[in-house]
Amino acid sequence: MKATWHGTTLAESDDTVVVEGNHYFPADSIRHEYFRESEEHSHCPWKGEASYYDIAVEGEENKGAAWYYPKPKEAAANIKGRVAFWKGVTVS
Repeated sequence: MKATWHGTTLAESDDTVVVEGNHYFPADSIRHEYFRESEEHSHCPWKGEASYYDIAVEGEENKGAAWYYPKPKEAAANIKGRVAFWKGVTVS
């Protein structure tokens, strides 16, 4: 699987985990130079608290376009150390 935005590959892996239709990529498969920590957080009743990354590519920014669960609840342990995408990021 590959995650791209504005023609740039953000992550690529043969080892994604699909949860609720989202592919979670291993953290070591993302190209960290495009990711910036965000202050944004959200809560899922069964996964726990999500943290977000803003994505920056060639002067364009996509705020909160990637998320991860630093300490997922037990029911979501399979996505610990993984990152998922939305907001126009193509995963194919």
